[in-house]
Amino acid sequence: MIACLDSDCVIYLVEQHPTWGGKVAARLASLRTAGDEIAVTDLSRAECLVGPLHRQQAAILADYQAFFRDPGIRVLRLTAAVCEQAARIRAASNLRFKLPDCIQLAAAIEHGCGLFLTHDAQLASLPTIAVEILT
Repeated sequence: MIACLDSDCVIYLVEQHPTWGGKVAARLASLRTAGDEIAVTDLSRAECLVGPLHRQQAAILADYQAFFRDPGIRVLRLTAAVCEQAARIRAASNLRFKLPDCIQLAAAIEHGCGLFLTHDAQLASLPTIAVEILT
């Protein structure tokens, strides 16, 4: 199975959030032990880099770059099919989901992921992919 991480999970992990960083690391370890592949989207790269670029935090920026270059992390590309799926998800949610969330979910669906890991409980209502809320 491929497990796609939402940007919030990547941020918690890379920036070693005191509460959530360890929880993400533990969940990724259990996924890898089960033989699952870890994935992120191109959009996650953009979302994750904004903060350290804005705050001019070169060390954290380097940590993100290393994370995204890790051969154990699959990067899901944003394609026309992903964009169209995102539009369908947003329309079906009655515009409840923000477009970036829809793009993340659509990429996971279009690239055949079996799980989407997030800290955003609102996303759990999507019926087309298993969404696991980080707790």
